[in-house]
Amino acid sequence: MEISLAVTWLLFLALFPIGFFWLRRAWRIIVKRDYSEVALKGGEPPPNAEKYAPYTAAVNLIAGLIAAGVILLVITGIATYETWSAIAGSTLWMKFFFDFIISRHARPIWGKKKEQG
Repeated sequence: MEISLAVTWLLFLALFPIGFFWLRRAWRIIVKRDYSEVALKGGEPPPNAEKYAPYTAAVNLIAGLIAAGVILLVITGIATYETWSAIAGSTLWMKFFFDFIISRHARPIWGKKKEQG
């Protein structure tokens, strides 16, 4: 068995829990109004998490739908390996980048605090 075949299967099988997790997170934010996973930094949401909930929900929903779409493309045989792996990899990285941007934007620090003494 070639290592590239094993990596291909690993990437494809990883799409199932990743997509499920992202769609579940979007569901919790949109439907249940649970803002405990919005704009996390150090595992904690910001004090005004409700303000950033639509952005986090949109990122999770779009990424989850793309992951589900890629799974369907692979199962139906429409997409080649190069196509679906590029879509899946780009989606994964963009999701991480957008989550990072949202979490940092929710806690702006415009300057260092001066020590009083």
